[in-house]
Amino acid sequence: MAINNAALFKAAVARAVELLRAGQLVALPTETVYGLAANAWDADAVRRIFEVKGRPSHNPIIVHVAGVELARRCVTGWSPLAVKMAAAFWPGPLTMVLPRAKEIPDVVTAGGNTVGVRWPSHPFIQAVIRECGFPLAAPSANRSNRISPTKAEHVRKDLDGLIPLIVDGGPSQVGIESTVFDLTSSPPRVLRPGMIHADSLQAAMGEGAVGGGAEKGATVRRSPGLMPKHYAPKAKLVLLSWQDEDDLAAKVAVYGIKPDKIHVLAHHVISMRPGFGRVSNIPQDAKAWARVLYAELHRCDEAGAQLIVVETPPPGEEWRGIADRLTRASH
Repeated sequence: MAINNAALFKAAVARAVELLRAGQLVALPTETVYGLAANAWDADAVRRIFEVKGRPSHNPIIVHVAGVELARRCVTGWSPLAVKMAAAFWPGPLTMVLPRAKEIPDVVTAGGNTVGVRWPSHPFIQAVIRECGFPLAAPSANRSNRISPTKAEHVRKDLDGLIPLIVDGGPSQVGIESTVFDLTSSPPRVLRPGMIHADSLQAAMGEGAVGGGAEKGATVRRSPGLMPKHYAPKAKLVLLSWQDEDDLAAKVAVYGIKPDKIHVLAHHVISMRPGFGRVSNIPQDAKAWARVLYAELHRCDEAGAQLIVVETPPPGEEWRGIADRLTRASH
């Protein structure tokens, strides 16, 4: 269902709200990736998300809101740090982990006592949440562990026939999932890197340090996206660096795959050697790369690639989210 004019937008909001209030699932655009949404206060509806995705029950789901008032209804404590982070980054691609309210079902948090909350910036999901009056549990709208969708057509190819509505809001503008920032740990830590970087979080905090990585010894995940294998294409994905075309040819030869089944995503050393199934020039700007990354991986799968070779991203904080997704996709 398209939303490219005011009348279609209004009709799509009405249909999505009708389905969500009835306990159904809908696929909605956000600025990060497309989400598979259900009423976050309806445990049965959220369980349906796990069934459709084939998602393991120990993987929590982020709750999406449209405003701080609704966010505060999802949690038991709205700390001064939450006030700062919301003022600096909401609406936008930042998820804050906070103590959960009793209205949030166990299925959303994988039984944990915290919940990830985000106010997305896409106008459509904002309109739907406001009209519903309840928050939406919404992981990426794809089968578990597969490439996240950044276009409605990606959702259709994965979930068509399994859900009653897919809303087409155009390509996602961020392109990878949100940064997840755990405000319940000391120091607060980045559980999942994204396009809001640790240095930006640090600047907004004003004082104190930003930690990183999942809590050691934790038995319950506080964030999605922490499993070793995630965001993976059907083809085998490898991260490589190479000096020139001959070096690249030598490195891919060890996999024993015909060159026309090998697709290369490069950003610095672009191979012009004939024979590869596809060679894509990925932007050298981190924001631009994030925006096209999943779409490129979808194209490789659709073209029948057996091996996807991705040039290792540069070092640096701005590339951490991209490097995280590619590392998990390569497992």
